[in-house]
Amino acid sequence: MRRMKVIIPVVLITISMGVLAFSKLRKEDPPGKNEVIIGLVGQILKDGHYQPKAIDDKFSKEVFDKFLKNLDSEKKFFLKSDIENLKPLSTHIDNELMGEPLDCFNAINDQIKKRVAEAAALYPEILAKPFDFTKEEKVTLDPDKVDYPADEAARKEAWRKVLKYRTLEKYSELVEARDKQDKKDTAKAKTDVQLEADARAKVKQVYDRYFDRLKNRQDDNERFSTYVNSITATMDPHTDFFPPDEKRAFEEQMAGKFFGIGAQLREEDGKIRIVSIVTGSPSWKEGNLKANDVILKVAQGDKEPLDITGYAVEDAVKVIRGEKGTVVKLTVKSVDGTVKDVSIVRDEIVLDETFAKSAIIGGQHKIGYIYLPEFYADFQDRNGARCAEDVAKEITKLKAENVEGIILDLRFNGGGSLQDVVQMAGLFIPDGPIVQVKSRTGDPMVLRDRDKSVQYGGPLAIMVNEYSASASEIMAAAMQDYKRAVIIGSSSTYGKGTVQRMFSLDEFYSNKELGPLGAIKLTQQKFYRANGGSTQLKGVSSDIVLPDPYYEVAERKDKDALNWDEIPKANYTPWVDPVPVAALKANSDKRLANSEAFRMMNDNIATLKKMDAQDNYSLNYTTYKTEQKNNANALKRYDSVNEKVKELEISSLKVDLDKIGNDTSKLARNKDWLKFRQKDIYLDEAVNVMNDLIGMSASKVQGRLANK
Repeated sequence: MRRMKVIIPVVLITISMGVLAFSKLRKEDPPGKNEVIIGLVGQILKDGHYQPKAIDDKFSKEVFDKFLKNLDSEKKFFLKSDIENLKPLSTHIDNELMGEPLDCFNAINDQIKKRVAEAAALYPEILAKPFDFTKEEKVTLDPDKVDYPADEAARKEAWRKVLKYRTLEKYSELVEARDKQDKKDTAKAKTDVQLEADARAKVKQVYDRYFDRLKNRQDDNERFSTYVNSITATMDPHTDFFPPDEKRAFEEQMAGKFFGIGAQLREEDGKIRIVSIVTGSPSWKEGNLKANDVILKVAQGDKEPLDITGYAVEDAVKVIRGEKGTVVKLTVKSVDGTVKDVSIVRDEIVLDETFAKSAIIGGQHKIGYIYLPEFYADFQDRNGARCAEDVAKEITKLKAENVEGIILDLRFNGGGSLQDVVQMAGLFIPDGPIVQVKSRTGDPMVLRDRDKSVQYGGPLAIMVNEYSASASEIMAAAMQDYKRAVIIGSSSTYGKGTVQRMFSLDEFYSNKELGPLGAIKLTQQKFYRANGGSTQLKGVSSDIVLPDPYYEVAERKDKDALNWDEIPKANYTPWVDPVPVAALKANSDKRLANSEAFRMMNDNIATLKKMDAQDNYSLNYTTYKTEQKNNANALKRYDSVNEKVKELEISSLKVDLDKIGNDTSKLARNKDWLKFRQKDIYLDEAVNVMNDLIGMSASKVQGRLANK
């Protein structure tokens, strides 16, 4: 770890020199904030990225295409002529990264604003007239299967078909609801004509909120952030630009805490409504906010309030959170209709759901279950939460309950702290290499567990899926290489084998008048398994593969992802009692072959893929209903999968329940957490595998004792 820390200052010096040169070039014509950010990003990518692509015309064209797609993913704003007119600027982005004016961004930004304004006037006009659902028409919803509209008439027709389809969906729902009503109420039932009008009104509300969001959220700064991220993502999928508020949100997520008011929010009909108040939070202590209150405006202290009507929840959260000790003033409408201003001093809020959590699963054997949603670490506070330390605490609690095996659930865990995964892997093995890390230059470094003690040496299983990435893959790979644990889940994990570090752009530019510049999360290293193979692209292959409805989300689907390769194997000694993978797999395969639930799961996956491959959708009501009925019948079988799964005996540890006490909101969340896992088909099979592993491990111990 010491050598790893030495690399960073060297990189920073190199980047700083480049930035200094950039600043001198622009001294006579001081650059604006956007130009500074672009210049810094260009220098950092060139000097600090693990495997930088040449920043040339080819790179520019890729960024150009990506930016257009990010701005207009459904091809419903730009015209084909816009793309052709903008194309000469597609080779200008590399020049902008070297200090030239932002001509490409400015031109695209001006054009998208114009086209969005036109579309905002277009949809109300279309939705003002009834649709004829008896006509035979089709709409293509996959943007990859359509081109940009040839002209304004073609764009209007494209909008008409999409809006007709959305109205058809709502109309079908309303007709179905009406037909389910008591026959005695037929006199009050609405006609088809009335329901069609209602459906259009509901669709209009949806698009009203959509365009409100575009107006409130997609301003010039938001589009510039999208532009910079189109540049960084072309270098590789995990190099990102964070404007100041998103940088704060990222750090909060990693730390598992933030500074806010402690109110859980949801969006409802374009309004931000309070769902619940976190016990002990600033909102709870202040006492004036209640569940179901609607937040109308947000002001920072005594500044002018911001109307957040039409905001998405994530955008509302950005303006409500802030630095500890600062005041946020909310204009709130209560359930009784009264409007009031509520001032709250922000304080630390801890997100319990972010942290490691354990339970006991009963049955054939007593099994410990640890759920880890991410490899979190509070880098801003040395006394803050660290996932390795928390998992160690959960193991201690489970050992006190005399569990016979432990299942570590890393499904949907996107990774996080490299330091913590090394420390966590060391809980299950004696000292040895966990992962190898290679920088842009120099030989690979071996990151090893140096603690010879083993906190838990019993049967171990790790659950993964295609969303398990980065640190999750390091953990699974290390346990697999050491033959320490059986890996259960998707055919392979995500395949993210790169290491990123956050650099604040403010450290490289001294002009504070521009305000905070944000940060860049930069790919600087690549990691490799102890056996020398990379997890990049290929991920970690599960020992026991379970049918997975999640598909085509992996790293290999991104053309900008770095390639797979391998380096020499590190020197390590496998676990003294290797996991009998072949025997466990044979038993699991037999269960899966005889499992009606998993057969149904496989059928459902095939159905979903078939539905996903559909290109065109009918705008005729009768045809639409037939298609929907066929799809519903095919998927209905999947709804009963859980009925075929026996309910797991899963319960919280007494020590955890004592800690929750009488906090009703935490008790309710804990109950839901357990209930969600009681009928988890994948966890059920993991328990079956663990029961086999415990039995095989006990047989080995008895055999060794008998031979003495």
